Amino acid sequence: MEITKHRFKGVYQIKEEDRPGVEIATVNLSPGTRVYGERIIRHSGREYRIWDPYRSKLSAAIHKGLSEMPISPGSRVLYLGAASGTTASHVSDIIGEDGKIFCVEMSSRTMRELITLCERRKNMIPILGDARKPWEYSSLVGYSDVIYQDVAQPDQAKIALENAKRLLKPGGFAIIAIKSRSIDVTKDPREIFKEEVRKIERGGFEVIEVKRLDPFEKDHAIILGRFEG
Repeated sequence: MEITKHRFKGVYQIKEEDRPGVEIATVNLSPGTRVYGERIIRHSGREYRIWDPYRSKLSAAIHKGLSEMPISPGSRVLYLGAASGTTASHVSDIIGEDGKIFCVEMSSRTMRELITLCERRKNMIPILGDARKPWEYSSLVGYSDVIYQDVAQPDQAKIALENAKRLLKPGGFAIIAIKSRSIDVTKDPREIFKEEVRKIERGGFEVIEVKRLDPFEKDHAIILGRFEG
């Protein structure tokens, strides 16, 4: 087995002799626990959680060669659409004890699972709220270094912009997962992604990259942007 540091801080590459390819992983901030049934590898006194690209759009983007990763140790992250915490838990691993991740989720049923996870990870703050209404949780969050959004709604770009204007520091980043079929099932996904990029640019972002997520997620893309205000 070979474990090496990825070029993104807090992310590791793992090559096992009996498995094809290279997997990515994060160091478990809550040793001895799994979040979504992920494989755990114990090596040299550390627990590495395999970060499944079929279960996490951010992992898929890294596997597809994402050029820049603004989430790093110590970051303050606003996560919109945290669900039960699959991707959020890996972000929690990356930012470590000196970082904070504010997890906004509007489903009360899913929130119960998320709260259980947050009880084991003190850098995760669960917020039951609607990502369309950032003014309702802005006092809890303050300014963030990064917004990560995974909200499959027709107004995905508008949601990201409303939160950025209130809660993202100037020069901060947004990582926005776009699901084209949630916007318009009749259009070519490539055209939808172009339209969403235009909306985000008009809202004050410099778009750094658009990364398609096939084959891990069909008709999805990650938009990475820097907020210029």
